[in-house]
Amino acid sequence: MDQERPRSTPLRIVATGEYVPVRRVGSDAFDRRWQKPDGWTERHVGIRHRQHAGDDESSSMMAAMAAQAALERAGLRADEMDAIISVGGVMEQAIPCTAVLVQRRLGLSSTGTPAFDVNATCLGFPVALDLVAPALTSGRYRRVLIVAGEVASAGLDWDDTDTAGLFGDGGAAVILEAGAGDEASCLLATHMETHSEGAEYCQVRACGTRMRLADDVDAYARASRFEMAGRATYRLAAQRLPGFMHTLFARAGVEARDLACLIPHQASVKALDHLQRALGLPPQVLVRILETHGNQMAASIPLALHHAIERGALRRGDLFAMVGSGAGLSFAGAVLRY
Repeated sequence: MDQERPRSTPLRIVATGEYVPVRRVGSDAFDRRWQKPDGWTERHVGIRHRQHAGDDESSSMMAAMAAQAALERAGLRADEMDAIISVGGVMEQAIPCTAVLVQRRLGLSSTGTPAFDVNATCLGFPVALDLVAPALTSGRYRRVLIVAGEVASAGLDWDDTDTAGLFGDGGAAVILEAGAGDEASCLLATHMETHSEGAEYCQVRACGTRMRLADDVDAYARASRFEMAGRATYRLAAQRLPGFMHTLFARAGVEARDLACLIPHQASVKALDHLQRALGLPPQVLVRILETHGNQMAASIPLALHHAIERGALRRGDLFAMVGSGAGLSFAGAVLRY
């Protein structure tokens, strides 16, 4: 995402979809586990309940189910997609990429439809949007399916009271297509920043090539759990966020008060409250699903988008923005007319 202010890109969000895992986990379950007073976890993380995937609810399965829901809403078939992009903080397996597994679940194994992953942790959807927009504008693709399937619960340390109750699992899907030049729907601007002084604030050290199972099994198992320095992450994000938002809105030629909706990554209740205060937004403008979903990593932004559309908070012709932070520490955002 370069720093020059781009021209608006004709682009249309055709439909969205969601998959909700069967297992619903209330915050009272964490109270009992940690021997805390009733209501402690909900007050601590701002989440009433979240869903955790079962053994048969893999990342690709949830992403494919959300994709089917989006396709049904759009009245389209899976074989009408020109590409499938999977976004996720953690892939279903190291090789092949998750999008390949989603393609197979959608019955497209013999079609040759391009399928690949974009890994920008919690920011996968706005980054994929930015990358695919030129391909839609140029005619390389007519229609693209972006999916997310996150099983955050697989990597949590259940004794960590700061993180274990914060995350939820789920699937999301968004169908994008090139817009006609005579319609309002468009992408006005995107922006991304990475501040790698925060690279170690949110991490899973194992499951790549940095640590190897054969070297130390116990150390590998410990490093396979999610680690977060919450206070340091919040401080760096709070420091960098105002400048980032200023640049994003300036590139789009809009101000916060122009937005019908601001759709943020559902990082934490503290982060959402800070964003609302910093921008002076009325409560109804900031889309929140954290209380009933938790932080669903890369599925978070497209799921919040889905809920905004389903609730009628976002209507055709409305101006809205998506924004979030992710491990790195990175920020990404986009301003669109729906």
